[in-house]
Amino acid sequence: MENVWPTVRSERTALIADLEGLTGEQWATPSLCSGWTVHDVLAHIVATAKTSVPVFCWQFARARFDFDRFTENGVERERAATPAETLDRLRAVLDRTVTPPAPRDSRLVEMIVHGEDIRRPLGITREYPVQATADALRLQLRTSASFGGGKELAAGLTLAAEDAEFTSGSGPQVRGPLLSLLLVFSARAVAVADLHGDGLDTLRRRLESGAS
Repeated sequence: MENVWPTVRSERTALIADLEGLTGEQWATPSLCSGWTVHDVLAHIVATAKTSVPVFCWQFARARFDFDRFTENGVERERAATPAETLDRLRAVLDRTVTPPAPRDSRLVEMIVHGEDIRRPLGITREYPVQATADALRLQLRTSASFGGGKELAAGLTLAAEDAEFTSGSGPQVRGPLLSLLLVFSARAVAVADLHGDGLDTLRRRLESGAS
């Protein structure tokens, strides 16, 4: 496994640059994460950047082993009084190289998918590193929906990126941009509009039914 941390640091730096100068209205924009604003997602990124395995275990226990409560607690803890302060908190963890108990490539999923959770609603575009995006997608395709992945959603389908050398699976095809594939198989159905192929109807039915 390649060292993910230089890419993670680069993505944190790029996100800071994209978010500097946002208006209050922009910070309050609903993100792609249901119920979270752009500011909330930023706070979540900061919380995760600070979460080592021992810290995760302690905070998860404090949340009574409820993952949703654990996540919300992290947002509340790191969401400062102003977005500018929360952005300063991300600057402060720019070089952090700790991770919760998860595969190292999950840090790529964290920064790319949550980066899009923030950028897409704001109309901000970014070209993410192709290899990092492909590695993040591979992780999501072997991760079950119960852990935020798309393994069941992709079952029996061939996924093919049209802007990168990436294919996975077998069966009817779903084709489109690599980033859009990553988003769809990270439970961001908004990106299904970027896809096509003879497997798309199956994918849409699964998304609409909430099948996992």
